[in-house]
Amino acid sequence: MSTPRKYLFIASLTYAYPILRPIQQVIRARGGETAWFVDGPCDEYLREDERRLTTVAEVRAYDPVAVFTVANSVYDFFPGIKVQVFHGYNIDKRPGRGDHFALKGFFDLYCTQGPSSTGRFEELARQHRYFKVVETGWPKLDNFFRHGPVALPQNKRPTILYCSTFTRWITSAPHLFDTIEQLITRREWDWLLTLHPKSDPAIVARYSALAERYPNVRFANNDDNMALLQQADAMVCDSSSIIVEFMMLDKPVVTFRNTAPGPHLIDIDRAEKLEQAIETALSRPPALMEAIDLYCQTMDPHRDGRSAERVVEAVEWFLTNWKGKLPRKPLNLFRKYKMRKRLGYFHIS
Repeated sequence: MSTPRKYLFIASLTYAYPILRPIQQVIRARGGETAWFVDGPCDEYLREDERRLTTVAEVRAYDPVAVFTVANSVYDFFPGIKVQVFHGYNIDKRPGRGDHFALKGFFDLYCTQGPSSTGRFEELARQHRYFKVVETGWPKLDNFFRHGPVALPQNKRPTILYCSTFTRWITSAPHLFDTIEQLITRREWDWLLTLHPKSDPAIVARYSALAERYPNVRFANNDDNMALLQQADAMVCDSSSIIVEFMMLDKPVVTFRNTAPGPHLIDIDRAEKLEQAIETALSRPPALMEAIDLYCQTMDPHRDGRSAERVVEAVEWFLTNWKGKLPRKPLNLFRKYKMRKRLGYFHIS
């Protein structure tokens, strides 16, 4: 009997779990073994059947053939090829900076989501030559589409999901709080509230307190926002990749001072416009819904629930055809030093 292949997942923040677990499910179904290395404040979200490795020595003894992460860096001294599956979509959050395409010299394989990201990464691969690119779709969406198209919610009252990024000069949270509280008390709407794990704790406390004061408000702070995305009829946000996740479910989004607005969004620049913008979103104008569909096709056309399978197959393809055959990665000594310092590991690999 052959020894099953081993794979490692790295989680630094809660949003890693719903992205990486579909890959874990595929690996297990194919007879592989999986383990997790949690290097952030989210270990309580590991499940009972998920093995955790806590030291570099344990990881090296485990000897995975591949390491998956949603972060833009990874521990180069961990065994296995390094696979980037992304923490979200490229929404041009900081126009002109190209953060989504920033190479830091850590990865062997990029599993891209759709045409809006694949072409640029393939161009970078031809230029730098030390990594490969495969368009797989985003595994997190498998949770939505594994059983076919997603039906719109059948809520008794309109349900609004409010999300916000943590970036100080982009977040809408301080600007919309008073208006959202007014709408909570005045309109016959239900509200779901959630903020980025890195958000200012004081802001989080203000929004979570709304759920304590009003019966039509629920605040969520956990490892998985999928249920919130499915329950809501419309979203209010700013500039976060969760916008794309919501639109993938054929639902409209109101944004506050979005960094890359377009016809797929209802973008506002003042809080007093929020109420009318939500009304428009709930009416689902045909032109808006068509623009959403066109936009989502460029971001990620894979809605068959099989993106995680394609990720695993891409890893097998790389291991069979390219492992050890590409030029060496850049030295990046300073970045590697920072990663080693983080874990206190300074041995020569």
